[in-house]
Amino acid sequence: MDQKKLKLIKDDPWLEPSEQDIIDRYNRYKDRLKSIEDLFGGLNEFANTYKYFGINYDSSRKGWVYREWAPQATALYLVGDFNNWEKYSHPLTRDQYGIWEIFLPKSEYQTTFTQGSKIKVLVVSQMGENFRIPAYINRVVQDDDTKNFTGQVWIPKQFNWKDDQFEMAGDTELFIYECHVGMAQEKEGVGTYKEFAKNILPRIKNAEYNAIQMMAIQEHPYYGSFGYHVSSFFAPSSRFGSPEDLKELIKTAHGIGIAVILDVVHSHTVKNTVEGINRFDGSESQYFHPGERGEHPQWDSKIFDYGKTEVLRFLLSNLKYWMEEFHFDGFRFDGVGSMMYFHHGNEPITDRDKYFKQGVEWDAVTYLQLANHLIHSIKPNAISIAEDVTGMPGLTSPVEDGGLGFDYRLGMGIPDFWIKLLKEYNDESWDLSFMWQVLNDRLTHVKTVAYAESHDQALVGDKTLAFRLMDKEMYWHMQKDDPDLQIDRGIALHKIIRLFTISLGGNAWMNFMGNEFGHPEWIDFPREGNNWSYKHCRRQWSLVDDPLLKYQYLAAFDKAMIHVIKDNKIMSSFFGNQLNMDDWNKTIVFERNHLIFVFNFHINHSVEGYEFRVPNSGEYQIILNSDSKEFGGHGRIDDSITYQAYQKENDPSFYLKIYNTNRTALVLKKV
Repeated sequence: MDQKKLKLIKDDPWLEPSEQDIIDRYNRYKDRLKSIEDLFGGLNEFANTYKYFGINYDSSRKGWVYREWAPQATALYLVGDFNNWEKYSHPLTRDQYGIWEIFLPKSEYQTTFTQGSKIKVLVVSQMGENFRIPAYINRVVQDDDTKNFTGQVWIPKQFNWKDDQFEMAGDTELFIYECHVGMAQEKEGVGTYKEFAKNILPRIKNAEYNAIQMMAIQEHPYYGSFGYHVSSFFAPSSRFGSPEDLKELIKTAHGIGIAVILDVVHSHTVKNTVEGINRFDGSESQYFHPGERGEHPQWDSKIFDYGKTEVLRFLLSNLKYWMEEFHFDGFRFDGVGSMMYFHHGNEPITDRDKYFKQGVEWDAVTYLQLANHLIHSIKPNAISIAEDVTGMPGLTSPVEDGGLGFDYRLGMGIPDFWIKLLKEYNDESWDLSFMWQVLNDRLTHVKTVAYAESHDQALVGDKTLAFRLMDKEMYWHMQKDDPDLQIDRGIALHKIIRLFTISLGGNAWMNFMGNEFGHPEWIDFPREGNNWSYKHCRRQWSLVDDPLLKYQYLAAFDKAMIHVIKDNKIMSSFFGNQLNMDDWNKTIVFERNHLIFVFNFHINHSVEGYEFRVPNSGEYQIILNSDSKEFGGHGRIDDSITYQAYQKENDPSFYLKIYNTNRTALVLKKV
């Protein structure tokens, strides 16, 4: 490893004692990559597995080929509508590597093996005879009556991507709208890809977000899992429509300048042996580690054996499939911390060695390095985000510099901090210095996605920020002509918490759909305990559309906030520069990329002629004011006033004086 490869250590001298560990990590990756290149002709070719396994049309042989990797199975039979579900009439043949294959000539099967016809594979193994869904299947449907899942023949027709020339520039700041297609509509039911493209994408564009992060796309048997118990990795969930509908959604998003990120789940998979790939060939160890190592104790799921070649092919091919076939612009990798450590991120990492020597799942780390190498080779400006709480060094450093290659990490500690603050402390006792510390707790070279709340905070049993701030009063006092102290406090804090987070907390921003306007209540998927109701599994857009309700204030502020942050390149700038920390008046003032941010968290201190230092001379004007009446504030400050910076005798610094109103956030810009 040459000196360039040690850039990670140059960026973070704290890692110098672990230099050899980082070199070893990099060498493991290089060795695995070389092995793949030697045996398969390159990583890109290695990831073409989806074109080989599953059902594919072979134009040279003029027929369909179905292949499956099942080394411990004793026999496989293809069954379905095409052969009236005859169990043994269509056996597959096995090669020396445990790959099974059957060829169906088009001349014989063109009227029976047709688009949409249902299929399964009968696997004979030590578990007996079991009907399974092919592992690489690209279409799975659920029977309305029996609720059973079945594979479908789905040979993709040539999709018209001709006009889709979208590619997000590498220096574009990300404003991510986290979304779930099924619960995106207001109706009490499951939304569709088509409805999302028609009804929701225009809202996202209007709100000034430039990326969506799509959850629950990979097929999953239990709707209430939020898509995190995947069963069929190559099948877009048929609950929402066809694969072509999803492609049309992505093409539509690209047409209006919105990047599309897939929330990909490679950290684990559902245990189900009917719908999923668990014990597909009858053994414990086909895709997973046998015994305890293959079990995820918290998630009741199976853990991949990332060191096995066929597992790497399966997962890397899955990434390429979504990028090539559906034009996804990148991935948010679920459960990265859980993947990288045998303790799944549930043990505190109290010293440097624990990052590199204790409980590290090196095969998973190597997989993540290969994954990031692959997706950025397919699309150089692809977006790669890690969900990680461990703080693994080098997570967002390039692989060639000794890192794992992610572009961003999620700032998962930030929403946890806000919830803890609101639950355990009254407003008067908020510690401004600690708030500043939490929002700036990241390394300069670690690009972080900041967010005040995501879908996690909205799940049943928890509360969104809005509901935690205003609670049941949201049901009765959200009319614009109905003053209420608790609602006033909630709206004020909702705005300044989000602005404080976006202006300090990272290099990208994320919001879960509806939270921008303070969507009330929680998310509760239909289940036996709620009589299979969709009442809390939808988004009530009519609330923000109603001109008589205060939700419009929060939506308007969120849009203005993003516009200011985006227009002034705040996310890509360096850390905030603290100018004033006033615990008595609960006021923090800082500068970031030439904007002055003033936050007054006090419950009642409003100070006329409030003085604070600014970096430069000149005139300043307010460009965002959370207390403006258009945002549901009290309108106590005249935004048209310009403020002249001044100096004091024998003091080279410059100062401003403003009316510093309580529970208000201001952004000033030099004229």
